[in-house]
Amino acid sequence: MGKAVTSLLRVMAVTFTFVFALAMASTSHDAQASADKLAIGMIKSVTGDAFIIRGDNNIAAKIGTELYQSDMIKTGDNGSVGISFKDNSIMSAGPSSILSLEQFAFDSASMEGHFLADVKAGTLSVVSGDMVKHRPGSMEIKTPTAILGVRGTEFVVKVD
Repeated sequence: MGKAVTSLLRVMAVTFTFVFALAMASTSHDAQASADKLAIGMIKSVTGDAFIIRGDNNIAAKIGTELYQSDMIKTGDNGSVGISFKDNSIMSAGPSSILSLEQFAFDSASMEGHFLADVKAGTLSVVSGDMVKHRPGSMEIKTPTAILGVRGTEFVVKVD
């Protein structure tokens, strides 16, 4: 009878360990999914045709629309959009632009973070914010031919 109880306790301990590990992995995944869904910025101005591509959804850009990591902004021939980000960076995309917000992480307490955007077409005007002021180079702008490491400045990029 003692061996049966010991075996049962071992099975229960292994089962508990497995269930606990599974629950922790699920919680970690849920926390990451929640972090991925935090707004990183907001549309501040729109003229003409401008859209946000989020996954399979094509959303009309409107003032006040929140933006998230992995969003892509597309403007039409007559469109432009102004965006402010959580670190107080400002971007403006001109007509016929495609801008992908690939990575954005910012801790407002420490001013640490990383920002990666990809300009696939059109024009982009940038005024860097708190993240770059604290750590120059923490913002990168990709184009089809170069990657710009932003060191705390205002600039314009044009991609044909």
